[in-house]
Parts: sequence; structure tokens; C-alpha cells
Amino acid sequence: MPVVNAHNEWDPLEEVIVGVVDNARVPSPDRGLFAVDYADRLTSMDQIPSGPYSERVVRESAADLERFAEVLRSYGVVVRRPRVADHSRPFASPEWSVDGEYNYCPRDVILPIGDTLIETPMALRTRYFEPFSYKDILLEYFEGGANWVSAPKPRLADETYETGPGAGQVLANLEPVFDAANVLRIGKDVLYQVSCSGNRLGARWLQRVLGDAYTVHVVEGVYDGSHLDTTIMPLRPGLVLLNPERVGSDRVPAVFKNWDVIWCPPLPGVVATAEPVRASSWIGMNLLMINPELAVVDAAAQPLIKELNRHGIETEALPIRHSRVLSGGFHCVSLDIRRTGLLEDYS
Repeated sequence: MPVVNAHNEWDPLEEVIVGVVDNARVPSPDRGLFAVDYADRLTSMDQIPSGPYSERVVRESAADLERFAEVLRSYGVVVRRPRVADHSRPFASPEWSVDGEYNYCPRDVILPIGDTLIETPMALRTRYFEPFSYKDILLEYFEGGANWVSAPKPRLADETYETGPGAGQVLANLEPVFDAANVLRIGKDVLYQVSCSGNRLGARWLQRVLGDAYTVHVVEGVYDGSHLDTTIMPLRPGLVLLNPERVGSDRVPAVFKNWDVIWCPPLPGVVATAEPVRASSWIGMNLLMINPELAVVDAAAQPLIKELNRHGIETEALPIRHSRVLSGGFHCVSLDIRRTGLLEDYS
């Protein structure tokens, strides 16, 4: 078995990276940060609530991540963690200067497909050097035989971002830009979401790199917010979880034309925190499949848990208390590096 082997979102999980929350913060005001994360609800960059997250959010999130890791280990999964970084340190390109955010969501940074790891050209300047926290792990996988590719580092010049956007107009199509979490793997079919965190040129780059063994399907006009895994979540061959507020029965991607659909029930929207909330309650459908019959799900998402159980999927219901504050559920805070199974066609 290759050290990296990831063909879909559900094959039995053997190795995973789980994020860390140490030194997590909202970066200082920046054109890209405002356009991608805040322009839909704030009127100016100066309103971005910059600075470290509260001690409570960091402490409780660290405990939730560690419990998640312990549960995965109990199923025999190898769990790796990124290096802790000081995200308050400023860094710059010739065109801009920013500081950092966190290492909470490894799903956004690196895209494993087959036996290849792709460092993606992320949309936020503030996360430009986030892959550095994973370099030791990536080197180890490379020495073990994995392919390791880094997409062209984008300039992310000011003209990249539309700060007063209409739907779907946040990122200009000047260079390949996308977060890894804009992508979902379904064997030979790969879904790619065009949104505020991924442009069309990124999809073209990914198709060319993956070659003829894969077909990259562009998902556009469904959800203009950042990532795909709060809108579509493949659960096992022939069964997909969809967000009814964003997809609709007439917008189901053609890849799933012969699949059964679970329409995600409404999820609890109450957050017991004074911190600014970044993610909607749909972050509750951001689950991780340990195998086709077992999912790790936010314990607060009881309507979804009942629906999964009704379809024969058991659940590990765990707390992830600040998923809406930190904008990451169990799929976001994990990165499946190795699953058993081969490349197949599920269409």
C-alpha cells in the first residue's frame, strides 16, 4: 500500500492529519481577507475583528481536536499533527504584507489525490505560508514514495479580489487560485467548486496536472461561499449528502444522477460564545467518514445523526464546540492521507 492513497471520501481510513488550534487568530485587515471572508457582512476592512481568539475558544477547541484524534486512534487510524506556528509574525511579498491565521484546517492546504500530494494555491494571502507547518510530514511521505507537487504560488495582487462583489465575482481569473477544500474526490471524478476560494483557472490547472485518468467537474453557481464540503458530502458509493438550501433537486451534479440523496435536515444554529461567528449552521454537515458505515459527526447535529443512522451509517458523535467561530467541522480539521481501496469509476 502506498504511503499516500486517497481516491475518495469514504474508503476505510488508515492515516490522517488533524489540525491544531495553537496561536489561532483573525489576521489583520487585508484586501484578500475582507473580500473572501467578510465582504458579505461587513462594510469595510477596518471592521474585521482581528486578533487572537479567546483563551476559552483555543482551550476548548484544543480539547475537542484531541478527543477527535483519540477516537480515530481507537479505530486504528494513524494520526499526525502539524507543527505549531506563531501566526502573529508578519510576512510579505513584493506587493503586500500580512500576518497569519491558524493551522486548524489542514483540509484547505493540501490535496491528496491517489498517491500524490498537491500544495494548493490558496486564495488568502494570510495563509500563504501555512504549508510550511506540514513540511516535515510531507518530506516523510515523499521519502516513503509519495508524489509531491506544489501549484504555482499566486501573486494575489490587489486586482485578484473584488471587495464589493456580486455572486460568484470575488476572485478574478488571473492565475490559478484555489483551496484544497474546494475539491471532493469521487474516484475518477473530481468535483471542483468555483467560489470565493477557487477560480476557473484553478480547475483548468488541476485537470491538466491530474491528466486523463481523472475528470474534473466544475461546480458553479451553487454556493459562492468558500468550500464545497458544507454543500456536498459523498458518504459511500451511491449515497451523497446534499445541502437543500444551496443545491436543490434541479441542481444535483450529474456525477450523482444514479445516486441516492440524503437532503441534510436543518441543523442547530445557536452558538454559546461571544466570539464573532464565521460559518453558518451548515458546518454541521462537515463530517468525516472513517469507513462507508461510520462517520464522525458534530454531536450538536442530532437531526443529521438520526438521518445517517436511518441510512445505515453509524456515528461517533463528538463535540466540536467552536466550529462556527473557527469555520471548520470534522472534515475541515482533518486531512485523510491514506485510505484502503483503488481508483474506481462510481458514475
